[in-house]
Amino acid sequence: MSTSSSGLTFKLHPLVIVNISDHYTRVKSQSAAQASAAPRVFGCVIGVQRGRTVEIFNSFELLYDASTETLDRAFLDKKQEQYKKVFPNYYILGWYSTGSDAQESDMQIHKALMDINESPVYVVLNPAINHAQKDLPIIIYESELHVIDGIPQLIFVRSNYTIETVEAERISVDHVAHLKPSDGGSAATQLAAHLTGIHSAIKMLNGRVRILHHFLVAMQKGEIQYENSLLRQVSSLLRRLPAIESEKFQDDFLMVHASAYLHLFVEEYNDTLLMTYLAMVTNCSSIMNEFVDKFNTAYDKQGRRGGRTPFF
Repeated sequence: MSTSSSGLTFKLHPLVIVNISDHYTRVKSQSAAQASAAPRVFGCVIGVQRGRTVEIFNSFELLYDASTETLDRAFLDKKQEQYKKVFPNYYILGWYSTGSDAQESDMQIHKALMDINESPVYVVLNPAINHAQKDLPIIIYESELHVIDGIPQLIFVRSNYTIETVEAERISVDHVAHLKPSDGGSAATQLAAHLTGIHSAIKMLNGRVRILHHFLVAMQKGEIQYENSLLRQVSSLLRRLPAIESEKFQDDFLMVHASAYLHLFVEEYNDTLLMTYLAMVTNCSSIMNEFVDKFNTAYDKQGRRGGRTPFF
């Protein structure tokens, strides 16, 4: 697959990824209830283009006719008109679908949208779970006219992108990440997931330290050539280690005696319980304040109708 030569800079917002994922999850759940394979989902991406920078802010779903491999144009025009009323500065930048890669039939849909945007972008989300993959399963394509076997053809080319967020999106994504599981998972389930994440991080750190150690040992034995830049970085890192060799650090965290270690553990445990308790009190106070505000608002409306004053 060729890479884009347009020079455009793409910025993708998390809301688009969440929308596509939610769209696919709902369709997959409905297909599972009907004992059928999960179909691909389709939609439009909207945003703004300022010079050579294309920023994708949001997306909406589209209806797809699998028999004709076309989009419902009447539904698209209606959705576009509705979004124009809410987001007058946003324009249709292209479309999205799910899959591992662009398919041959996708070009037909791509060409059909060129009357709305002469150079639409194509966002593909791969719903397959790959634990070894570190990057987001998102690919952004542009279309370019290439001459193949003497015939000019429109083909998809990959484009690089960056994730762009605003404060509201960061808060929303963090809120979604901390939601309880849909199966009614308890706090213990969330704690287990949290500890699993910490264990994975420590395991990754341990693996990288081992790799660095083996590399330095091989360098010391003369098996590989010395790299002064790497040695300077390692030396800079090791200069921070004397901080953990002080007597205070030894007394606080590296107790040798079991009784002292148990005392330290109980102390840390009580501090954690106190922090949890304070967090629960704060949460309850916040919920109570919201309830009082809602009650005052509702009772105030009733009082105005009946000529009575609010209770609070």
